[in-house]
Amino acid sequence: MRYEQEIQLDNSELDLKPTYERAQEIFETIFREVGNAIVGQKEMIRQILIAMLCEGHVLVESNPGLGKTLTISTISQIMNMRFSRIQCTPDLMPSDITGTDIIEEDEKGGKRFQFKLGPVFANIVLADEINRASPKTQSALLEAMQEKQVTVANTTYALDKPFFILATQNPLEMEGTYALPEAQLDRFLMKILLTYPNPDEEFEIVNRYAEAFRPTIRKCIDRQTFVELQEITRRIPISNKLKKYAIDIVNRTRNMPELIEAGASPRASIALILCAKANAFLDNRGYVDKEDIDFMVLPVLRHRIILSFDAARDNVSSDEVIEKILMDKTITSVLE
Repeated sequence: MRYEQEIQLDNSELDLKPTYERAQEIFETIFREVGNAIVGQKEMIRQILIAMLCEGHVLVESNPGLGKTLTISTISQIMNMRFSRIQCTPDLMPSDITGTDIIEEDEKGGKRFQFKLGPVFANIVLADEINRASPKTQSALLEAMQEKQVTVANTTYALDKPFFILATQNPLEMEGTYALPEAQLDRFLMKILLTYPNPDEEFEIVNRYAEAFRPTIRKCIDRQTFVELQEITRRIPISNKLKKYAIDIVNRTRNMPELIEAGASPRASIALILCAKANAFLDNRGYVDKEDIDFMVLPVLRHRIILSFDAARDNVSSDEVIEKILMDKTITSVLE
């Protein structure tokens, strides 16, 4: 079933048509250049790009050594964006992220306060092992993630566009960690779960990085062009039926007390529709289809639901609960 509408690129301060016409060439170049450094992990790369197009942030959960840092640093090089990495530890302070006022002496010997920018003042920020930072430090990222600004000593500093945070956490080592509260989890557009590469991919990884291999990364897009791609993403049309379909999926998470203690917020509905638009855009379609929504349901919802005690006791995962919702035939009735 197709839900075609015409994309509207007018009524914008930006001239979006030239960027829209060469968007697929840009996307193909990005995937090709990332592939020069990263073997496999195509779904992660695609979902990171979707999140960036939607002006959202990503939480990645995986075992160490699966290429998360290399992937995001490679993307920043391709897009010629400023990249910073924050290694989260229990003694990390909020000012270590946002920056702080320091006393400087001028040429005349006078002293004044000068704000020293923290690592959050970048286009792409990697917060490695975010659950090792204390709750006070974790909360320092909330304003930056939501409002794209930082407030220090009653002064607000705007962050550059585009702004993207990729946070990682290790699911194995839980001692000395601080689980992210639900309010902060909800601010991540999606949560990506990484698995180990297959034997063929691992063979290629060994061939590359156990030799004198140095990936050649070519800059192929500037920041302004990517901002225009973000604007185009929001203009991808979606039918009212598909909007109701996405909202119905989110609503079901609030009406399954036997499996879900707390369901997803309206922010999840917004995220699901935005991500579906970005997925359609990457597939060179000027409209959203049902498959776009289905493809994005797991990464958008898996971190936004709290399982009931019975579900946790029976080792039921969030993904299994969400897949059960998608299999419910009554959900698709809104599309008829």
